[in-house]
Amino acid sequence: MAGYENYAPIAPGIDSLETVNAIFRKVYQYMALGLILTSLTAYFTASSPAMLRMLFSSQASFIVLALIEVGLVIGISAGLNKITATTALMLFALYSILNGITCSVVLLVYTGESVYKAFVSTAGMFGAMSLYGLYTKRDLTAFGSFLRMGLFGLIIAMVINMFVGSSMGEFYISIFGIIIFLGLTAYDTSKIKAMAAEFDGRDEELTGKVAVIGALALYLDFINIFLYLLRLFGKQRD
Repeated sequence: MAGYENYAPIAPGIDSLETVNAIFRKVYQYMALGLILTSLTAYFTASSPAMLRMLFSSQASFIVLALIEVGLVIGISAGLNKITATTALMLFALYSILNGITCSVVLLVYTGESVYKAFVSTAGMFGAMSLYGLYTKRDLTAFGSFLRMGLFGLIIAMVINMFVGSSMGEFYISIFGIIIFLGLTAYDTSKIKAMAAEFDGRDEELTGKVAVIGALALYLDFINIFLYLLRLFGKQRD
């Protein structure tokens, strides 16, 4: 997670443990808010002929949305010290809504049953890995560089396969993507725990910012696991 590299896990005392618990409650609440906004937006977009016409009128619509989403993620991460926790949360909510618009495509491509099963499977896998990252006593810092290298390789493989169009390549990319983002779920959770243990829980502004950036990281992990599971097991509409 951007901006977290200088923090190392520590063994929290009683006060630190209370701070960690308080921050994680906010992290999961904000993440749940993001997923709800994304789900509702995706549903209403897929159900609106006007929105669909606007979305599919040209590839430029998707490109603009994608660029705005990337800009929001960079803006929240890089500009966290210059904005308030409330502003960061509003930007995260905006990102979740825009991502719901782009993710509405999966509701058109895949059956409702496939989407439901992928979501439930993602929730279970994500929950297990996040709990591992939260409660493990192992230092997961060393896995960060390995996972980032894996993510970079995944992006390269996806770009290459866009030109090759190999179904087998897409199969292995999906499996690799699930593994990478499950690993990132545990790693990001561990990093949030390490950061939370460093902070004074009485500084609500600072803890709020940590909660937002943590929720954003875990939200992205969840969404990517969900999409790769759909690509791997989802049944497309006739």
